[in-house]
This record gives sequence, C-alpha cells and structure tokens, in this order.
Amino acid sequence: MVNREYALYLGCIIPYREMSYEVSARRVTKELGIVLHDMPDANCCGLPVDPVNHEMMILLAARNLCIAEEMELDVFTLCNGCTGALMKVNKMLKQDRDLKAQVNAQLKSLGKEFQGTINVRHMAQVLSEMGLDALKEHITKPLTFLTVAGYTGCHLFRPSEFMEVNNPEDPSILNDLIEVTGAKSVRYVDEFQCCGFVEGAIDSQIPLYLAREKLRNAKKAGADIMVTICPSCHQVLDANQTRAERMFSEAYKLPVLHYPQLLGLAMGIPPEELALQDLRVKPTPLLESLRRS
Repeated sequence: MVNREYALYLGCIIPYREMSYEVSARRVTKELGIVLHDMPDANCCGLPVDPVNHEMMILLAARNLCIAEEMELDVFTLCNGCTGALMKVNKMLKQDRDLKAQVNAQLKSLGKEFQGTINVRHMAQVLSEMGLDALKEHITKPLTFLTVAGYTGCHLFRPSEFMEVNNPEDPSILNDLIEVTGAKSVRYVDEFQCCGFVEGAIDSQIPLYLAREKLRNAKKAGADIMVTICPSCHQVLDANQTRAERMFSEAYKLPVLHYPQLLGLAMGIPPEELALQDLRVKPTPLLESLRRS
C-alpha cells in the first residue's frame, strides 16, 4: 500500500531559486490526498560536498534521515540530487553495520542516532506507485492538444543499485506520468544526457551548450513544451534558456514546466495556484490552448 503521509525534504535550491516547484508540488499533492510535513532544522543533503569530503556527505545525509525517523515518516523529495544522496546513504547505512556504527558515533554529539526505519522516495516515484490509473481519475482537463518532451535528469536512476527505478538504461517513469495528463510524450536525441548543472561550477558555458542541444532536439521531435522533475535541470533549461539564445544567436522559446505544474493543469487547478507566472519562459501558448479547450 502506498504511503499518503511523508516528511518533505526540499533541499537547498528549491526554497531559494525554484519556489514554483514547491508551490505546485504542495498544491497537487494536497489535491491527491498526500500529506506533506515540513522537516524541522533539515540541512543540506550532502551531495555538493561529496567530491571534497565523502564522509561529511554521509554525515549530512544521515542527520536528515534521523530527522525523518524521529517524525516516523518516509522522506518525500523533489530534487534528483537530494534523492540520490539520501537514498544512497540510507541504503549504505542499513547494509553496512560498521559504517552505521561510525556514523552514529559522530551523530551522538548532535543528539541523533540512525536507526534505519524509513525510506526515501522522489515525487515521481510516489506518484507512479499510486498507480497511473488512480492518477487518471483526478484528470478533469486532459491536455490532448499538447506534445511534451520530458527530461528525467541523471540522479533519479543513477547509480542503479541504489535508485530503485525500473529499466535504468531507458527509464519511462516520467514519460508515463506525462501521458497520464492526456498529453503526448515524445522521445528525442540525447534524452538522458546530463544537463550540465554541476559542471557549470567549473565552466559556466557547459550547461549552455547542453541546454542548446536539449532544447533543439526537443523542438525537432515536435515538443510544445519540456517538463522536468529536478530543480537543477529546470535551472539549466528554463532560467538559462535566454542566456543560451544570446550565446548562440538562436531562438528556442520552449517553455519548461515542473511536472506538478503539468499535472495540476490537467487536474483543473488554476494556473496561478501552480505558480506558472514564475517561469522564465512564459507558457503563453499553452495557457491560451487550455482556455480554448
């Protein structure tokens, strides 16, 4: 049986740079009867420090897991990177007694102890596990006029031994969720190539080159919009889209929505309640088509 109550872990990027993702996710989950509880005093997931200090990454993730354990709730995540860090550490500590003892010795000074009593699930996994037919029951305005290119991102299905995604070499989880809304999901060249967000810390032009390829390939496949399930990927494709247009003297004008925004529209939730106005590339054609439908 799928849980209906979770501890919401937002991570770092969403509250400060991708608030429309949080707003739309909270609105849609409320409509679906999923209860999200804020995690008090949660810290960074640990992923950004992993290349520099692997032990610190484990400790940071473990502390977050302890908070969810104290709440007696599984963790509900929206960020692929946060999902990867928390799910990986959760499994590592459950499987390795020596590592668990070492981490708990450090957590003791913080008044925490990892027990291994909860799980970590990304929003896309929670919705998928609800059942596609069950989700379809909430669709009141099918988006049959819309063609969508989904971008799953990397960390949701890599490394596969930790991430619990079916067919990690060619995952369909996001494409299946897109089609629940009535929209047509299209495949495109380099669909699973990295967005370059992390590499942007080394060279700010790398994400622009990768964004250009994704946006061009999605448009060639006939997409009206793109959809993401990760705030970092959304930053690259939405917030950086105008930068890529200037850099390459090209025009893409391809709106990039968070998945709960797409699902919410199909559920009949007003666009302003899904924070569509916060997107950098305005989905004006989509909203006009929705009003006519």
